[in-house]
Amino acid sequence: MEQITGSVTGVNGNLVSVRIDGSIRKNEVGYVLVDGKRLKGEIIRVGGGIADMQIYEMTNGIKVGDKAEFTGELMSVSLGPGLLTQIYDGLQNPLPELAEKCGFFLERGEYIDPIPNKDWEFTPAVKAGDVVRPGDTLGTVPEGLFTHHIMVPFGFSEENWTVESVVPKGTYNVRDTIAVVRDEKGAKKQLTMVFTWPVKKPITCYAQRLRPDETLITKIRCIDTFLPIAKGGTFCVPGPFGAGKTVLQHMEAKNADVDIVIVAACGERAGEVVEILKEFPELTDPRTGRSLMERTIIICNTSSMPVAAREASVYTAITLAEYYRQMGLSVLMLADSTSRWAQAMREMSGRLEEIPGDEAFPAYLESVIASFYERAGKVRLKNGKIASVTIGGTVSPAGGNFEEPVTQATLKVVGAFHGLSRERSDARKYPAIHPIDSWSKYKGIADREKVEKAREILVRSTEINQMMKVVGEEGISAEDYILYQKGELLDAAYLQQDSFDPVDAACEPERQLRVFAVLYEILTSPYALENKNEIRMFFNQLRQQLLDWHTIEFNTEKFDQQEEAVRQLSRSKTCKQAV
Repeated sequence: MEQITGSVTGVNGNLVSVRIDGSIRKNEVGYVLVDGKRLKGEIIRVGGGIADMQIYEMTNGIKVGDKAEFTGELMSVSLGPGLLTQIYDGLQNPLPELAEKCGFFLERGEYIDPIPNKDWEFTPAVKAGDVVRPGDTLGTVPEGLFTHHIMVPFGFSEENWTVESVVPKGTYNVRDTIAVVRDEKGAKKQLTMVFTWPVKKPITCYAQRLRPDETLITKIRCIDTFLPIAKGGTFCVPGPFGAGKTVLQHMEAKNADVDIVIVAACGERAGEVVEILKEFPELTDPRTGRSLMERTIIICNTSSMPVAAREASVYTAITLAEYYRQMGLSVLMLADSTSRWAQAMREMSGRLEEIPGDEAFPAYLESVIASFYERAGKVRLKNGKIASVTIGGTVSPAGGNFEEPVTQATLKVVGAFHGLSRERSDARKYPAIHPIDSWSKYKGIADREKVEKAREILVRSTEINQMMKVVGEEGISAEDYILYQKGELLDAAYLQQDSFDPVDAACEPERQLRVFAVLYEILTSPYALENKNEIRMFFNQLRQQLLDWHTIEFNTEKFDQQEEAVRQLSRSKTCKQAV
């Protein structure tokens, strides 16, 4: 195949225009040659013999007339064993190896093979003469905690492929030929443990797409009970700077009931990315007692890197997530933050001189965000296994304004909205999720009617609080004051958690249901309290008892005793006629 070349005709930031000498296509990968370096880019527009490329590197030194080469391949990632525990940049370069090669300051034009060159213990799952299709398992290798499936490349044509030969069980290099398959026309292909897949094309080698109806347990009471996430669902976490978006994602990554966690630090400040890189390897996985990194992949792209790479990092992360879903695993993909990605789109759109939409974002912003979140899903694979990819993206609206275009575009497509509040974060409430403004379309662990009743009490309590700011405590009735205290109790003793307490930091669903049952009884009970001081003292006692309860190990005698103590305290002031 003849290689297509071209020459640079213009440079505008990360946008390079190239006059081409042949036929190319959108999303094709190309390289601009400058100072002995090959700078990687992706074609984002073609027309009139000119290709516009977004370059994933700094474009300093590129001048008119510089040569460009095109690969004929789409922007892709390498898929194979050895991905787990890795830290990549947006182009899937392993950052530790890159740092080892280049030093503290990464050089442009340096690209390293993302799949470690090592040997694996291969066990075949097929034999000569078997018929396979794209996505079918040829064999397995052990990858840390999981069994990694070596599959027929997803890009093969949807027809029957006959296994010509397969290697016996043994140790092989990741790039050794492990099988030979032939199509119906007799053409043969040699397969290794590694293949590539375009990042902007969803992987659809499954039998059926299912409704996300299973609750994804995060062990965060506010989420699991009131604002649930579903396996295969989507959620977003918008909030102002410093409200706790990254911390919340850390806890979700650590405690979520999933097999694999993929974190895309997309355009975040370098300090926050460094924090992720330092903390994640030190986090203990509660499921195994080992490092959380053993089932984690991190894609790093800081705000100081070229803007085009932000888009690449998001798509690289979701493609890796879909790959592990094909093995029958549940995957949680966290993007932090999608606002920086949208800002990169706005910047590139401006350089392309496209007609702008709201706040100068491109007119196609909503469709791009929607197509990204639509890659989440719960599926039934061809072998009958149920697997899922759950996507959670943070949004960083300027000034915490949820009416801005990125937040609004995201809210139209996600299934749960966990809006962080500046007021709550300043009050040191964790998580700072606003319990009234936020919502979820998914089924939680608790009875929906009871949750809605508790939510109504919280709303009414907030209204009474606003009234008290005007008329004071003296201006409201004892009945309203009790209702206000009930809402405050729900907020302080259930919606908030102590992330520093080893017991309260992660609350199992069984424990949540026990505590919520007691709390619901308190919220719905009438109390014989008339004096506001008496009301305040009573609810302060209840709050303290509940907070003490949260620090006691579940399913212990002490836990049961404390539960009984809370119930007795509550019933001691209950109206007699209600008993």
